[in-house]
Amino acid sequence: MYKAALILYITCLALYILFSRQPDYFDGEMNVATIHFIKDSTSGNMQAFAVYSTGKKEYSVHADYLFRSFKEGGRVQVIYETSQPEKGAVYSWWGYWITWGEMLFSIVLLVLFYQAAIAITKNPSPEALIQQLEYKPRKKRKYED
Repeated sequence: MYKAALILYITCLALYILFSRQPDYFDGEMNVATIHFIKDSTSGNMQAFAVYSTGKKEYSVHADYLFRSFKEGGRVQVIYETSQPEKGAVYSWWGYWITWGEMLFSIVLLVLFYQAAIAITKNPSPEALIQQLEYKPRKKRKYED
């Protein structure tokens, strides 16, 4: 039962991740961007931005993300939709495909569902136990007539 539940969980998570990314992986365009550090006007800290061009105009997107670091002038892949090139994202496993918020929520949800399944099946009623003990599988014929 645990294997089936884990396989179902991993399948649902993989399908969610594959089809919920913005900009869309299947419709998006890839381009090479250069990392530039720009001073933030509100906090005064240097923040990394990926600067890329679509051929008509130059765009920049925020490139900083938890546990990800860049060097000035570094090259990264950027994904964007042609209808909204200003809403691009740095294309990487950590930050585009897998985000910390989704992974944290997913793990919490998995633990909660596991605990709920244990709580539901932990103390069966006496009638259910008797029914399980009296169960005898009927013989199946190889070929039904």
